[in-house]
Amino acid sequence: MNLSPLYHVFTFPKIDPFVIQFTETMGVRWYGLMYVIGFLSFLLLGKMRARRPNSPVTPDQVDDMMFYGAIGVIVGGRMGEMFFYKFSQLVADPFSLFRIWEGGMSFHGGIIGVTVAMLILAKKWGVTPLKIGDFISPLVPIGLGAGRMGNFINGELWGRPTDVSWGMIFEHVDQQPRHPSQLYEVLGEGVLLFILVWFYSKKPRPTGAVTGLFLVGYGVARSFVEFFRTPDDSDFLGIKWLTEGQLLSIPMIIIGLFLIFWAYTHKGKTS
Repeated sequence: MNLSPLYHVFTFPKIDPFVIQFTETMGVRWYGLMYVIGFLSFLLLGKMRARRPNSPVTPDQVDDMMFYGAIGVIVGGRMGEMFFYKFSQLVADPFSLFRIWEGGMSFHGGIIGVTVAMLILAKKWGVTPLKIGDFISPLVPIGLGAGRMGNFINGELWGRPTDVSWGMIFEHVDQQPRHPSQLYEVLGEGVLLFILVWFYSKKPRPTGAVTGLFLVGYGVARSFVEFFRTPDDSDFLGIKWLTEGQLLSIPMIIIGLFLIFWAYTHKGKTS
């Protein structure tokens, strides 16, 4: 790629993956800290929402939601990574599913895991599952944005080659300027999605509408960023004309649109 003398390009900063390091392989990593930020934001914002009139849960129940949700994120995220992105590896080595320390978590698997966890809680508490979905949807985007920032710090999930003036060279990959697609995802899946769903949910909405907006918003944001992100090397279904992220986001968009339509035709109010 030939660059003009006026072309500005950034170099990916070499960030120590450890915030605090105890041994050569042990310590507090930035990526793990991003998960902590996500869970803490869920807890703090959740307790705030639980104090609103007509909340389907109490502030104390938010603690249980975070615990169940964390299990759902980790178990579902890991299973989604292996089934959606590394299925051939899983077949060849089934125990690779449990080697979480090697890395690899899928959002789409994580949301399935969280959905199962919330269904269990909804049945336990006698609450309509969609009311639980409407409650937690505004709490999720900050964690998503933090996770994408963790991807950026790790120098993983880099973008496609580009000639835009804010292109970034990831020297551990090659010398081509690339889209810093992780930061696009921080903005889209994190900041903008949070603003959209949080402020939409501040007024009473029909049951299911907030959940639907979150699903549509994430699906659209993720599908858009996939045009700038290097496609995952996946063997899932063997479909090559869509990226894996787009393929898995389409059902989210369809389900989200259906939920919004259903919510406004049934007019059941939620907080």
